[in-house]
Amino acid sequence: MIGQYQHNIDAKGRLFIPAKLREELGDTFYVTISLTDRCLTIYSDQSWQKLTEKFDNLPYTDARKAARLIFANTTKCEPDGQGRILLPQKLRDYAGLKKDVVVAGVSAMVEIWDAEKWTAMENADMESDDLFSLAQALRI
Repeated sequence: MIGQYQHNIDAKGRLFIPAKLREELGDTFYVTISLTDRCLTIYSDQSWQKLTEKFDNLPYTDARKAARLIFANTTKCEPDGQGRILLPQKLRDYAGLKKDVVVAGVSAMVEIWDAEKWTAMENADMESDDLFSLAQALRI
């Protein structure tokens, strides 16, 4: 999945998911917290099943903390007729989402970011030497 889209969370906590991303995500998808960043992550049903299998294949002692966080803080979503999903308050609080957000395609998943956090992160990343190092590692 690719692209970034600026959207607003409405007063009822609903967020419009762009049609291009909805096509790839399917009719049902899963929104959860990110374990690496203060954002939310959306998985298609197929990607969610792969993630679940990864957790299931780890020894319980290794995976239990992350599993508790991920599975207890996940909501199964089906967009309404206007392409909106309801983001629970707890998830919005975790990611610091108020009104203005960025919905970004990130390969096999989608991320939802507070717009200010996204802009700051993107600007910092654009000026970082990390991109050059990554390009070398990928041989591009």
